[in-house]
Amino acid sequence: MLIRFGYELEFLCPQPTTMTCFLDAHRDHDHQIRIKGAFNSFPFVSTQLYTDSFGNTVRRFEAPAGPLRIGCDSLFEGDGLTQEIVPTAQEVAIRDIPSEILVYLLGSRYCETDKLSEIAWSLFGNTPRGWGRVQAICDFVNQHLTFGYEHARATRSAFEAYQERVGVCRDFAHLAVAFCRCMNIPARYANGYLGDIGVPPDPAPMDFNAWLEVYLDGRWYTFDARHNTPRIGRIKVACGRDATDIPLVSSFGQHVLQSFKVWTYEVAGDVLQGSELQAAL
Repeated sequence: MLIRFGYELEFLCPQPTTMTCFLDAHRDHDHQIRIKGAFNSFPFVSTQLYTDSFGNTVRRFEAPAGPLRIGCDSLFEGDGLTQEIVPTAQEVAIRDIPSEILVYLLGSRYCETDKLSEIAWSLFGNTPRGWGRVQAICDFVNQHLTFGYEHARATRSAFEAYQERVGVCRDFAHLAVAFCRCMNIPARYANGYLGDIGVPPDPAPMDFNAWLEVYLDGRWYTFDARHNTPRIGRIKVACGRDATDIPLVSSFGQHVLQSFKVWTYEVAGDVLQGSELQAAL
């Protein structure tokens, strides 16, 4: 299966400012990128890539004063299968969790384990340990929160989402991550591309998606409390403790986002050439 994915963002900066963005596919997907599109900007800006402390690829550049458009268009080769389901996967005893994973048991800016711990144990203390417990958490979050773009709020935390019972995909992910951590299951926040492949098309404009990764049986597994069903063609961009660690775009100065486009969809393998990818921008 070939999946075309990319983005086009337009900003207006009143003065030159340094910007960073998490928009490139995660290095875990390097072997699946059939055509790696070039980063485009108008006017031209020079960029550099670096790896952050969570292993994500970050792009840094100096945005000039005035309008700036950036974009990229690439081709991903997937296996066409839904994400892995392993009901037998078990929790790892805390004493056996690698030291570098322990950070994903701690509270963070958007995942207040201190406020949610008692609630989590009352809800999930009697659920089967391991995969079954994580799935029970995702089932609860999926039913407890009502999704709607009109509910988006950049400052909403997991505890606030639990109280307000509304949110967007990042709120679903934050609440599920926080509940897992409360139950001593390492969990991290992830975002990336997720198209309407194998499901009815969503009429809303396409957006980046957020989900969670949970550490069971010594490895990370993908869960999605928002959709709560296995999906095809998920392309991860970044992961971290919560959305604080992996904002799609950050600027160290004022900027206004004027346009936002993202796409990810299946294409026929015999009709798409590299030159056509660049023609889209």
